[in-house]
Formats: sequence, structure tokens, C-alpha cells
Amino acid sequence: MKIVVARNDVGEASTPTLHGETAWWRRWLLPLLALFGLVVAGLAVRAELRNTSYRAVMRAVESLPHVTVFAAIATTVACYCVLPMYDLLGLKYARKRIPLWQAIRASLFAYAFSQSLGFAAITGGAFRLRFWTASGLTTGDVARAATFSAIGFWLGILTACGLALTFEPLPPALLAFGSAWWLRPVGVVLLAAVVLYFVLASQRGRSLTIAGLEFEAPGFRLVALQFVVAVSDWALAGLVAWTLLPATPGLSFLGFLGFFALAQAVGLISHVPGGLGVFDSVMVLLLAPHVGAGPAVASLVAYRAIYYLLPFVLASVALAGLVVQKRSRIIADAAKRTARVAGRWGPTVLPTTLSAAVFLAGLVLLMSGATPEERPRVAMLTHWLPISVIELSHLTGSLLGAALVVLAWALQRRLDAAWALAVAALAAGIVSALLKGLDYEEAIILGSILLVLVPSRRAFHRRAALLAEPLEPAWIVAIVAAIGASVAFGLFAYRHVEYSDELWWRFGRNADAPRFLRATFAVLGSVVVLALFRLLRHAPGEPALPTESELTRAELVIASSVDTRSHLALLGDKALLLDDANSAMLMYGVEGRSWVALGDPVGDEDAGEELAWRFRELADRHGGWTVFYEVGTDRLPLYIDLGLSLLKLGEEAIVPLTTFSLDGNHRKGLRRSLRDADKRGVSFEMLDAHDVATHLPALREISDAWLDDKRAREKGFSLGRFDETYLLRHPLAIVRHRGAIVAFANVWTSAHRAELSVDLMRWAAGAPPGMMDYLFIQLMLWGHAQGYERFNLGMAPLSGLENRALAPLWARAGALVFRFGENFYNFRGLRQYKEKFDPIWEPRYLASPGGLALPRILTNVAALISGGIGGIVRK
Repeated sequence: MKIVVARNDVGEASTPTLHGETAWWRRWLLPLLALFGLVVAGLAVRAELRNTSYRAVMRAVESLPHVTVFAAIATTVACYCVLPMYDLLGLKYARKRIPLWQAIRASLFAYAFSQSLGFAAITGGAFRLRFWTASGLTTGDVARAATFSAIGFWLGILTACGLALTFEPLPPALLAFGSAWWLRPVGVVLLAAVVLYFVLASQRGRSLTIAGLEFEAPGFRLVALQFVVAVSDWALAGLVAWTLLPATPGLSFLGFLGFFALAQAVGLISHVPGGLGVFDSVMVLLLAPHVGAGPAVASLVAYRAIYYLLPFVLASVALAGLVVQKRSRIIADAAKRTARVAGRWGPTVLPTTLSAAVFLAGLVLLMSGATPEERPRVAMLTHWLPISVIELSHLTGSLLGAALVVLAWALQRRLDAAWALAVAALAAGIVSALLKGLDYEEAIILGSILLVLVPSRRAFHRRAALLAEPLEPAWIVAIVAAIGASVAFGLFAYRHVEYSDELWWRFGRNADAPRFLRATFAVLGSVVVLALFRLLRHAPGEPALPTESELTRAELVIASSVDTRSHLALLGDKALLLDDANSAMLMYGVEGRSWVALGDPVGDEDAGEELAWRFRELADRHGGWTVFYEVGTDRLPLYIDLGLSLLKLGEEAIVPLTTFSLDGNHRKGLRRSLRDADKRGVSFEMLDAHDVATHLPALREISDAWLDDKRAREKGFSLGRFDETYLLRHPLAIVRHRGAIVAFANVWTSAHRAELSVDLMRWAAGAPPGMMDYLFIQLMLWGHAQGYERFNLGMAPLSGLENRALAPLWARAGALVFRFGENFYNFRGLRQYKEKFDPIWEPRYLASPGGLALPRILTNVAALISGGIGGIVRK
């Protein structure tokens, strides 16, 4: 069944696009149906457990014979030995070969995570894409192989269900709904579908097109192997659960396997991650005539722990070890290529996988807070800790669980602050789990997820506007379901406890029910407060990034501007305000409540002033703070009229080019730099914008190496980045060493040859020393020859601030940081470096509301430049 994947003009698998906005009821339909199914299943199980207590269920779990548990573990190991066969057959179908261990490792990771977390196409697909593309497969190859594997998975479900419905006695639970004469024909249809697939797929060379996808028959041998693997997989998976059940007279293994496959299918259709709750509820109902509800639930709890949780924990630890190993050794060329491939898929699929894992961690903490602690462990703790610590840890654990299920949504949206908060919450959750009842099992689960999350911070790169992000219906339902399930579980666990107002104030070693009440109130209260905050907050600012037509209009304004910084609008990472005549422009970004315009309005003075007022009104409508960053002295009266306060940020170095030369004693250092470069065989060249494209691969290699050497990442907003579309809009200065490009800088020019400047300046690790000096000198000489008036060397932060008794507090603090802050940033060194070119220093300011909002505004500006809150504290 060869799947033909549509491809775009650059050879990548194309992504379908949606036209128009999805109707609200469609976005809510599936989540609400999943929630409805979960509620119905929960009510059905509650009815079955009406004569069973929580402690009876837990005693049944604890009383499972060790031999039975070891047999279930051994069967699970056997099943995980079979699972990679799906992928090996898929690769054979796609006619692709990769190292055997590479395929098996990807498969084990894929199944260990996807079976516990759900979303198999995404979570499992992430690992296949990671390992298979590193071995040379394309995304289309991965899609073909993974689809063939998925067909084998469903082939096993259809076979097991068809055999059970056709040849086994019908389950009394299904007969309870009335005459079920139609069930055996359904079983026959399922088996017929399997036979039809077997016949069609066995005819090698035959092709079939379904829903736009072309299937090429794999041939009899491959289909037969696929069938054997599918049946073996489902037989072993069912045998794990069968082994953990007590003796069930009257129920054959084939009949049980039919129940098992049917429950799994319902769990998959429900869209609940891992079928959690849905699969278990259906199994309890189907097994009710044969096994009591209590023993059935106990067996399913053990099954979840052995078949799902144990492989998940082991895979998490193995994945963390793999990441640490790759980061701690010297990476060979092949591994570097693998890392580049991982860099392309990681930001796309890894956040979803970790989001599901963090959601699971939150659910674990919530369920733990809703159930009684092990009394011997609590008794042991009370010898070491006061009861207040245990009570506080229990409450904290439940609140952290609620926080994690919410942060899971933010992780899926790749927010950098969510990564930092999730790491902190998981670490705190481990501590609380140990302090509230020595729950080392929970600590191991949380620790496993933490081990995988910590090295994955680069996958979470978006700016951290946690409360401004839209909360999708699916996540609202998932959060409500998680918290609702924990409350329902707690009510079941403590239904023997008679409610009284005194329970709220009872504290003690065995006061589990009061702790559950307080934790539930705290969790529900915090969720309600969060919901109210989101409902009552100002409408979030969601400025649209510029379209291609807007960038074309911006180019018209830039072409008439004497300010080279206006070229930053062409990065496309800032929203634009343009007047109707295309004579003025204002570029801005939004972080938190700060609406930050970069620099003064560009272009016509009167039109620019009108844009500044429009910007102020736009920020006010969204409850934001109006901020102008790095403005000059020419328009300070405008910002005062806007009601803003001024804060000096530093000074900008401007080198006059009309009088620039290398003559004189004070220029001997610059002359020496040129002579040294000439002796080393270094040369300078200016490329026009239309000549840049042919050199982009070499420039990309230099840029990547520069970032790796500096251990930095791309910035934004007020700084350029290596973006090919952006670079193609400007001339480029390059430096060659013995013919090879070793350094480059994109060059900004202004109207009337008023100003010349550079933005992105990078050099190779093996470049001769002094490349910065050489580039700047040559550019200034070139600018002088071309008739430019000045060269802009950029800002020296905190430069020119006065440390005087009557100076503002910010100026005094900034002056001290400038003087003594060399351990954090080379403030003085940067100014001294620029001084060698004899510049004129011009002040630059921040115009903002000031006052108590100033620290948050400065943090927001830093986050915009650094690409998020996390970027402020790392390069």
C-alpha cells in the first residue's frame, strides 16, 4: 500500500491548510463527546463498585501473587519484543533500510510513550521521525512506513473482535441492552474485512486509491507476516491483563481477548489520552458477570502499572540518558547531521509529547491527593516531621497537580515560560510527594518526566504570554476532566466517611478525608480564580505579523528614510502601522501588557506623529502600556505630549564619514589592522542584494558555527537574525581568506546617503584574528568613497548615565552597573571598543509610563529581544 504524499516545490511534505475559521460548535463537539463518554463510563463503574470500597480495591492489588506479577512483567517484555516488528515490516514495505538497532530503538520509544500518553500519530511519530530521518529517510518514507505499521495495529483489533463476536458466547453486558442478534453479523463483517484486506493486499503490483491516497499492495509474504505480528501483539497484550485476573470460570482466553480488543477500540475512539478511564470502564462492565468489580478494577490497576507505566518510566530514563550522553561527548560529523535533523522536527513534535507527559504528571498528583496515604509510611514520617509539614505538602501536591495540567496546555503551545514553570512544578512535586507520604512511586514518575523535560528547553521558544494565549476547547475539557476525575475518585475513596463541618478543621496522621476536602477546595478555588482572571482581563493584544504586501509598502517608507534602523521592519517579526500614503511607519511588538514600538516613527514627521497617537490609542484599548524603545532626541516633545516618562538607556556611536580617513597618529591602530589582514591574504568585497543568493549556503554554515561557538541563539525585535528572505533584501559585505568566505555583515543604507550601518555580523571559527576591526574599517572607507555622511556603530548600553546625588535613581544604578558590571556584560569594554573610531555619542531613551510599571516594562522589552522570558537568562 504505497502512500503517495503530496510535496511542495522544495521537496518537503506539504501541510494541509484550513481556509476560514472552524465553526465554534465543531471545535467543541469532539472534546465534549469525549467528556460525555468519560462521564458515562465513570457512572457505570461507580454503579458496579457500589458494594466495593477503595481500600478493598487496593488490598486486592497488594494481594496479587508475586508469581502473577512477574509473569505479567515477563509477558510485557515479550510483547515489547514483538512491537518493533510492526516498524520493521513498515520499513520493508517502504523499501527502506536503516540500521536494525536504530529501527528497534525508535520503535521501543514510540510505543512506550504513545501507549501511555495517547496521540500515537504524534508521540510515536516523533521518535520514528527522529531516528529514521537521521538514517536518511525522507518524511514521505516515514509516513509510508508508519502508516503500514498502523494498519497492522488495527488489523489485530479487527481480528480479535471479529473472532470473539463470531465464535464466543455474547457478553451478558451487551445482551443487557436488548436483543443483540446483530452482534454476530458484526463479527462476521469484521472478519470479512480482514479477509478482504488479506486478499487485496496479497496481489503484488495491484494499487488502490482511497481518499486521494494511492495504495500499492505489499504482496502475500509481507501481509502474512503483518498478520502474524498483529495477532501475536494483541494476544500477548491481552495475556498480560488475563494473567492478572483471578480465576474466571466460563470465560475463555479468546472471549477475554475479544473484550480486551473491544475496550481498547472504544478507548481509542474516545480520544481520551491512553483511553484512561474509558478502556477500564468498558472492561469492568464486560467482565462484571465473570469477575467482581473490585477484583476487576484491581487487576486493571496492576495492568496499567505493568504494561503502560513501567515501560513509560524506563523509556523516559533511557531517553534522558541518551540526551545527556549526546550532550556530554564530542559529537562526530554523523551525529551533527543527526542533530540538525532533530532541530527541524524537535520544535514541531517534541512539545506535544512532553505536554502529554506533563499532563500525566499533573493527573498523578491530583489522584494522589484524592486518595488515602499508606498509613505505615505516614506513621514513619511523623517521627521525623511535624504534622504541619505533611499537611502542607499534601495541599501543595494537589495544587501543583492542577498547575501541571494547565501548564501542559502551555507546553503544547511551545511557551518558554511554561517550560521553566513546569520544571519547577515537577521538582516541587517530587518533594511534596515524598514529604506527604513517602510516595516514592510518584516521585519516580515525576522524576522520569523531569529528566526528559530539562534537556528539551530549546523546543520551547515562543514568548511567554501565558495568560494571553487562547485556551482551546479540547484543553478546557481535558483540564475539567482531570480535576473532575480526581474529585470523583476522592469521593469514592472516602464515601464511608460521614460529612461534617468539623472535617475541614481536623488535622492528624490519619486525617486523609479532611486533607482531601481542603485540597479539593484549594484546587477548585485556584481554577475558578484563573478562569475569572481570563474572563475579566483586558482583551489580549494579538497584532498580526506583516503580510508580503505590507512589507512591500514598508520598503517604500524605508527607501525614503534617513534612519537605517528602519530596515528591521523587514525581519517580519514585528507588527506594522502604516499611513495611507505610505509616507510613515511604526513597528512594534507586544509582550505582556507592554506595547513596545521600536525607535521613533519612520518617515514623514507629521504622519509619524499621527501614527504615534494611533499606537497609544491601540495600546489603551487593550489595557496595555505604551512604550517607545531606543528613541532619539528629535521627538522627545512628542513622547512628553503622549504622557510618557523618559529614561536614558545609553548612547549610540555615530562616526562622521565625510571626514573619515586613516591618516594621523591617532589612526595608527586601524592602519595596523589593515596591514595585518593584508599580510594574511584577507580581502574585502561588497555584494549587491541580487548577488547574495548564490552565497547563502556558505553564509549559513558560518552563521551556524558562530552561534555554536558563542553558545547563543538567534535574537529578534531590535536585532537581526539569519533569515534568508531578510538577507536577500540588503547588500552584503564579505571577507575572504585565501578565496574562502570567513566573515560577513549585511549592510543597511539610507535615503540621500545619509547613514550607513550593519546589522548581522558573523565570522567563522577559523577566521584570522581582527575580523570585526577589518570589516568596520573597510565599510567606513567604502561608505566614505560612496559619499555617505555617517556610519552608525550602534548602542553602548548604560553609557553616559551620571552617578550624582541628585540624578534619578535609574541613572545612578545604571552608572554603577556600567562601572562595576563587567562580570555580567562588557559595558565599558563595548564603549571603549567603539571609541577607537572617534564617534559622536548621541543619547537614546525609553519612553514609557514609568513608575512602578517600569521593572515589568524593562523585563517585557528584554523578553521581546531575547525571544522570551527564558532567553533573558540564557544566551
